[in-house]
Amino acid sequence: MYSMVQEEVQNKTAKGSSSCTNGLLWLTRAMDFLVELFRNLLEHPDWTMTQACADSYTKTLKKFHGWLASSSFTVAMKLSPNRDKFMEVISGTGDINADIEKFCTTFSPFLKENHEFLASVGLDDMKAS
Repeated sequence: MYSMVQEEVQNKTAKGSSSCTNGLLWLTRAMDFLVELFRNLLEHPDWTMTQACADSYTKTLKKFHGWLASSSFTVAMKLSPNRDKFMEVISGTGDINADIEKFCTTFSPFLKENHEFLASVGLDDMKAS
C-alpha cells in the first residue's frame, strides 16, 4: 500500500478524493477514533457513549473536519447507543475489557506506523476537502 501512496505522491494525485492515499489516511484516522473510543470505555466506566464518543472525536478527528462535518458528527453523537447495550452487543462470550485492551495495544503500533509514513510524504495533516 505504501508503494501505491508513494507513486500517487510522485504523480501528484495523492490528494484526490478517490486516491489510495486519501483512503489510507481516512481509514487510519477512523481507526484512531475507534482505538480512542475503546480506551475511553475502559478508562471511564462512568461515561455515557455520547461522552466517550465526543472525547474520542475531539482527540482524533475534529481538527481535520470543517464546520459541516464537525456539526454533523455532533448530531450523530446524540444518536449513540446506550453504553451497556453497546458493550453487551460487542462482548460476545469473552472478557470484553481484556479484548478491548488487547485490541488497543496490538493495533496502535500499526496506526503509528501509518501516521509516520504519511508524515514522511507530507500528508498526515491533510484536512477534509
